Amino acid sequence: MQDRHCKLVIESVREDGARFRPSDWIERISSIMGEFGPDHRLHYAREVRPVIINGEKCLMVDEALKERDPEAYEYIVEFARSNHLKVHLECDPAS
Repeated sequence: MQDRHCKLVIESVREDGARFRPSDWIERISSIMGEFGPDHRLHYAREVRPVIINGEKCLMVDEALKERDPEAYEYIVEFARSNHLKVHLECDPAS
């Protein structure tokens, strides 16, 4: 049996239901972790990227980031915590 692969999903909504501002915070964090490719376009990192879930923009953070860059992972988690953003885990089914 393998370990389940999980991703942290951070929503653009605060725990009190209010929309978090600035509205481009997901792109800002994603672009910090991304890099420009040979095509001169920004490519998001596999571990940190914007996604749309149920019509809402969210930040998806792969738990693998904990191992690859623990400081970046902690920064993102603390950002969500200090701004009271809704967070949940999405895990692949166990194999």
